[in-house]
Amino acid sequence: MRPQAVHEELRARLHEAAEAHRPDRARVLARIERGMAAPGRTNHRATLPPLLGWVRVAGATAAVAAVLGIGGYAVASAVQGTPAEKTVAVSPTPLASPAATSRPPSHPAAPPAPGAPSARSLPEASASATRSPAPRASATPAPPAAKGEQDGPLRSDGSVDPHSNDFWAQSDVTLRISRQLTALTVRLKVAQTGGVSDAGAWHSLPEADFTQTVTARDGFLVYTWTLRPGSRAAAGEWVFAGQYNHEQGGRDAENDSYTITGSAGGRQYAVTGGFAAHTGGAGGS
Repeated sequence: MRPQAVHEELRARLHEAAEAHRPDRARVLARIERGMAAPGRTNHRATLPPLLGWVRVAGATAAVAAVLGIGGYAVASAVQGTPAEKTVAVSPTPLASPAATSRPPSHPAAPPAPGAPSARSLPEASASATRSPAPRASATPAPPAAKGEQDGPLRSDGSVDPHSNDFWAQSDVTLRISRQLTALTVRLKVAQTGGVSDAGAWHSLPEADFTQTVTARDGFLVYTWTLRPGSRAAAGEWVFAGQYNHEQGGRDAENDSYTITGSAGGRQYAVTGGFAAHTGGAGGS
């Protein structure tokens, strides 16, 4: 007989046996109980330890389950036509408890004050963030207030040049220095008495050693000469002159003035003065 025919015949018989088998579970259990309660075994069972008795009950129960399982297995094999595959049921991995993952902190942080920067917007922590700024170098001390035409190595005088006329004038600042200066600034202020405008300027010290500016400010024409850094003003008598046009006629120089500051030997000096009036000719009083 062919294997296929044998297999089909076996399937048919198993199917018939499975359908004909009807185990009476109540009858089987009753038989087991009667056997356990038989009079001839009373004394014997009384001497058995409780654990052994439970083992017997468990064995009998397992036997019944085996009989029922064989019948079910035969039915399943006959219906499916192929040997049943064995599978192992695995319980799913327990998920983490929501309380364990979303539990709020025991001490919630207080919300930031309105307008305060958040921690994310704060800069990276570094030594420079908490270090106090380096102190700035002290500024150059202000020069002393000028009180007159003489101070230390400085001697000064102001006058209107005698060659001035009805339309043009020159104001001369004469400076006498008794020792070399390491810094020097001469400032001449010509009051705006009408039509005053710059017409030139000069000084008798080397031209390359000074910067020169002319500005109109607060009703004055201001001439400024400043000794360049690294240059020196030698001892001697020097003139700084500002030239300007003005309205026709004699011009009053009463409100004109000059201020000179200089440094020598690590000290600062300052002088100031005005312009003497002419006793005759144009451009004086």
